[in-house]
Amino acid sequence: MMILKYASKKELAASVGQALRYQETSIFGAEFRRDGQFCGSNRPSITGIKGREFFAEVTMRDGLIAKVS
Repeated sequence: MMILKYASKKELAASVGQALRYQETSIFGAEFRRDGQFCGSNRPSITGIKGREFFAEVTMRDGLIAKVS
């Protein structure tokens, strides 16, 4: 699961149409997909970004955020 560098899910959802700020966590290869869906979470203890921990499914299209659920 990728770490999303946003303080809240609301902030992430407001970023539709922009590039994703994230941190890879897998030792088996890249999790980021330029087109497609993946899950991610905010981990304040890791990123240092104040806010609550949240989980989100992100849909990407052409390298930009298309949908957050």
